[in-house]
Amino acid sequence: MRLGPAGTIEVVIPFDAVTQAQLRAVRPRGVWRSRLRCWEFPLEAAVPLRQQFAARFAIEPELQQWFEWLEQPLPPLPPHRLLVRAVALEQPLPDGRCLFAHQRVAARWLLARRGALLADAMGLGKTLTALAAARALVRSADCRIAVIAPAGLHSHWRQEAAALELQLELLSWARLPRQLPPAGTVLIADEAHYAQNLSAARTRAFLKLARHPRLRAAWLLTGTPMKNGRPVQLFPLLAAIGHPLSADQRAFEERYCQGHWSESGGVRHWHALGASQLEELHRLTRPLLLHRGKADCLDLPPKQRRLVPVELNPAEGQGFQHRLQLKVDDYRRRSAAGLVRRDAEALAVFTALRQIGAEYKLPAVAELVEELLGGGDSVLVFTAYVAAAELLQARLGGGLLTGRLKPADRQRQVDRFQAGRDTLLVSTFGVGGLGYTLHRARHVVLLERPWTPGDAEQAEDRCHRIGMQGSLQCHWLQLGVADQLVDGLIASKAQRIDLLLQQGTTALRRQTFAQMVRQLLVDW
Repeated sequence: MRLGPAGTIEVVIPFDAVTQAQLRAVRPRGVWRSRLRCWEFPLEAAVPLRQQFAARFAIEPELQQWFEWLEQPLPPLPPHRLLVRAVALEQPLPDGRCLFAHQRVAARWLLARRGALLADAMGLGKTLTALAAARALVRSADCRIAVIAPAGLHSHWRQEAAALELQLELLSWARLPRQLPPAGTVLIADEAHYAQNLSAARTRAFLKLARHPRLRAAWLLTGTPMKNGRPVQLFPLLAAIGHPLSADQRAFEERYCQGHWSESGGVRHWHALGASQLEELHRLTRPLLLHRGKADCLDLPPKQRRLVPVELNPAEGQGFQHRLQLKVDDYRRRSAAGLVRRDAEALAVFTALRQIGAEYKLPAVAELVEELLGGGDSVLVFTAYVAAAELLQARLGGGLLTGRLKPADRQRQVDRFQAGRDTLLVSTFGVGGLGYTLHRARHVVLLERPWTPGDAEQAEDRCHRIGMQGSLQCHWLQLGVADQLVDGLIASKAQRIDLLLQQGTTALRRQTFAQMVRQLLVDW
């Protein structure tokens, strides 16, 4: 018996019909993993497994340590009312700030749960809320606080922790530790949607920490718990907080992800990328998932979206068509040589359309940004492509925020923009759309949209948050059918997310990506 990479118990055995029957009878139920040739059990099955098989199977040292911790659990926490009293939510913080009413409500909600998913909209102060709740556990149970966050956000967490006079251990999603110390730990996972893929080593390492026997609480923070509109992305987060729906992955995928088998080339494949029964999923996840929009909590100035159509003159249109045809011809040559998949031409054409389109929209973006800057407003521009961001910044000046900068240099660019020394900041979605506060901007320009509605919302909400001084105008540049397809895809995915997170019913229109791309090629 060994400890699995996701914090489960793995029982490795040669085939033996009697032992197989005994393992099938263990409760909680285990799952046979044929690829690993082992049984996988939840940690709750530790007692029956040890009672029946400890004398017959070797137990690896790491799992033996977990067994010993399970036999000697941490002392119980004080009652909820005492924890709330310890956090003193009504009193000003050491730096003079006061928590908003919605933050106090969320802190009390977290303290009532050992595993919880705080999914408030971006800009509602989830960082300070989680730290305020964790402070009560530190005062009442003498435990430590470990925060998992992208490296670029560590300075923000240190700043907020200093405001509460707390000590943190900051961990990066890129380098998660294998173990937690024996003392009790409050684990806070910021941008928890980083762990939405069960097959990723990062997600398995995170689940192992979230299931650790010496954990006091696991609180997950994300404004996009179902980033791509697929319930399968929510499952790892539910597993991390111990939600009952995570006890049976296959049943979850069949019920809520349209899970089914298909056969291709004589090989069976399991597919679980759909969405179904979302109203039921919303009802069952509500006890451990708190989601509130900005309109529910704050009286912020409005955010408005405006589509900006971009048209090409005949010469530009001919050049665009020529470059796209070159991409298609190159793909077909590589496909004939066996270097790429033959069945992915539609996706290759679509990707080329977006990349070339970003460059052809640059003159229109430059004209729009110059007009906005001429009105005396600060402007934030987002694009998916580093090359487009660099070309735009070289033409217009201002700050540049891309993954090629070190985290400290990124923060300096943000500080310059927030201080008013730069009135323009050009950024990629992957860097500027994550964690930074950029509420000085009155205009957000999206050169194109990311695939997922969560990323588009994250980018806009860097500005639409506490502290903004006026309304926010979001400009979506749209060139041809490729941008229209992505915007339609965002709307379709957003409907699924709203069904999960919001009360009420919505008629869900379903159209597959393949259907959308086929229509795109017909239009082209």
